Amino acid sequence: MKLPNGVTLHKWPHTFAPDAERVADEMTRFGFASYDLQTVPPWFDRSRHSHDEEEIRGAVEGVITFHFDEGPVTIEAGDILIIPAGVAHEVKTHNPRPFSAYKGSRSGERRVTEHGDGKGSVEELARREGGA
Repeated sequence: MKLPNGVTLHKWPHTFAPDAERVADEMTRFGFASYDLQTVPPWFDRSRHSHDEEEIRGAVEGVITFHFDEGPVTIEAGDILIIPAGVAHEVKTHNPRPFSAYKGSRSGERRVTEHGDGKGSVEELARREGGA
């Protein structure tokens, strides 16, 4: 599935269940390097942001929805989502289960532009976990 903004969703193509190793292998097949395996809590809400280079998400466990101007895209375990550089979006888990996914880029580096308050960012989550 490809949206007008260039976002592409690849559904898990295999007849075996996805796991962390298999999802990482699938991301590599698309030419991306992972920079993070992140688990977000239930009812997670990530404010509007974009990535400074093309980003990939490889869902390992759970369900999450990316909200783009062109509409929502929901991914689940095994799905691969590719987001072009500069495409703004919000991310939400609309359920009581955590969500885990690999994040990556072609360079293997993370560069983000905030369009909101940074809620749910890696930095904000680290502050919450550290008690600050």
